[in-house]
This record gives sequence, C-alpha cells and structure tokens, in this order.
Amino acid sequence: MARPIHHRAFSLIEVMIATLLVGMAIAALAVANGSFTIANGAGADLSTAEFLVEQIRELTAGLPVADEDVTTWTTLGPEAGEPNLVDYDDVDDFNGSTFSPPINAGKAVLTDFAAFSQRVTVQFLDPTNFNVALTSGSSDFVRVTVRVSMNARQVSSASWVRAKY
Repeated sequence: MARPIHHRAFSLIEVMIATLLVGMAIAALAVANGSFTIANGAGADLSTAEFLVEQIRELTAGLPVADEDVTTWTTLGPEAGEPNLVDYDDVDDFNGSTFSPPINAGKAVLTDFAAFSQRVTVQFLDPTNFNVALTSGSSDFVRVTVRVSMNARQVSSASWVRAKY
C-alpha cells in the first residue's frame, strides 16, 4: 500500500498575518526614513547657523570694541556718518544690526543663505560681574551676542566678551 502524499500549504490566516507583518515593516521603514530626513535637515540648519555665527565673530575679532579716539562712550551702535555696513569700523557699530541675507567675515552678502538672518547685540557689562549687563553707561567690557534665525525661527546663538583695550 502506498501512502498518500499530503502537500502542506499556507492557510488563509497565515497568509494574511504574513502580509500584515510585511506591510507594518514597510510602514515602519517609511516613518523611520522620514524621521531621519527631518533630523538630517535640522542638523544641516544648525551647522549653517554655527557657520554664520562664526562669520560675525571673525569679522569683529580684528576690530576695536569702540572708536579709539573716544575715552568714554555711553551709547552703542553706529556713530553719525556710519550709516552703512561698509562704514562699521568697531564692534559697537554692530549693535542692533540684523543682516538678512546674512554676511560673511568680509562683509559680503551671502545670498545663498537668504532664508537665514544674523542679529547682533552688543551690551555693556559690569566689570566686576560679567553676568550683569548694564542698561546704559560706559564699561571697558562688552558682550557680543549673535542670534541666527531661519525663516524667523531662532536656530542658534552665541555670545562672547570683549575688552575695550
């Protein structure tokens, strides 16, 4: 007597579960890919923002904090006769300036980064406590703060202290 041969096949339930599992795996991969794309874009934006902060730091590093012929200065910002960026010859001239599109260390406009802007603030500091910004008056120390925004959303900021002399 010959034994009957039984062919084992997948049942309908097994096929449906396998299809569901494969579909869930594909959906999870699509969500992960989207998340990685967003994270990569945020990283690129942050890297660009840090580059733009460093451009202002490099631009102001070689400049005096204030006009050398002024012994006491009480206001921050460009002096009379310095209406344009090309006329800025000291760090305090940059106070309150916003550059959109941003500029580089050579004061050239970076049109490729038009979605970004740089906002520069210069504050007098208490010489005995750099954590205290003076609202007015004169000090031999200033804090320079650069805030970089992309489409009006702040991406990065950095501050550093400079001495007048």
